[in-house]
Amino acid sequence: MLVSLALLALGVLTAAVAPRLLSRSDWAEREPVVALWMWQCVVAAVLLSFALSMTFSAAAAWQGVRGHLFLGAPRGVIEAYELGTHQPWSGALAVILACGGLWTGAMLTREIRGARARRRQRRCELLVRSPLLPGEEPDGERLVVLEGERADAWWLPGTTPQLVITTAALRRLKGRQLDAVLAHEQGHARARHDWLLHCSGALAGGFPGIPVFAAFRDQMHRLVELAADDVASRRFGRLTIALALVELNEERGVFGPGSTPGADLPGRVNRLLTATPRLTAGRRLRLTAAAALVPVVPVLVAFVPALKALG
Repeated sequence: MLVSLALLALGVLTAAVAPRLLSRSDWAEREPVVALWMWQCVVAAVLLSFALSMTFSAAAAWQGVRGHLFLGAPRGVIEAYELGTHQPWSGALAVILACGGLWTGAMLTREIRGARARRRQRRCELLVRSPLLPGEEPDGERLVVLEGERADAWWLPGTTPQLVITTAALRRLKGRQLDAVLAHEQGHARARHDWLLHCSGALAGGFPGIPVFAAFRDQMHRLVELAADDVASRRFGRLTIALALVELNEERGVFGPGSTPGADLPGRVNRLLTATPRLTAGRRLRLTAAAALVPVVPVLVAFVPALKALG
């Protein structure tokens, strides 16, 4: 039972401390891909801590679970976990955490179904605005041009992903700016950023009172855009993608005073224009390795009694 409580405390501590540390870091904007990886590892560590706490609580409360969990384990290992104590509290904790796990799965399912429904609706709207000509076959063109007075471009994910761009955007984008926009949206598609947004949205929507999940969602929306900007800037230059962002969004008022839905765009443009140097390869490797070790901590905590019993 002590292991279960320790894992629960570890999950709560990680959820409380890690987001504050990450928000204060000065390297996240310079290395958004590393920051994305670190956020995923932190959230995975929190969820893993709660899952392991649920497992050991259930093993302490019910003999059947204990028998399956420690099947073939030496008697000394089973005794090291002290599973015979605090059974009423163990059962209640296991049920609460299990309900949380089921709710997480339900929220993720709802998020995926909602995303698929929205995607189907957008494809139907796209077909209405850009119908097939007589004799034309739907061959899954990756680029679709729509007649429109508003400069816009977006990636439509799915089995046949498509980049949709309006004629107004084509008129505003000059030279290699269009190629930079294509590279930006392709960066989203290749890294499967839509799955990150679905998972973070499901956690934040399912547990609105838990700050770590709200921060996870907000940071995913911000960091995936920075990562896609970097993909485009490496191929076509920072100035090119910065000017493309300005051309696409200038008429929406996002660069003026006041809060707008695209309020992060000025910061993205400034980041591209200042061209802050990246971290060294060695530091990127150290940060990546440190992040990968975060989910390992709850596993080590879970195995400490067993390792001590085995000498």
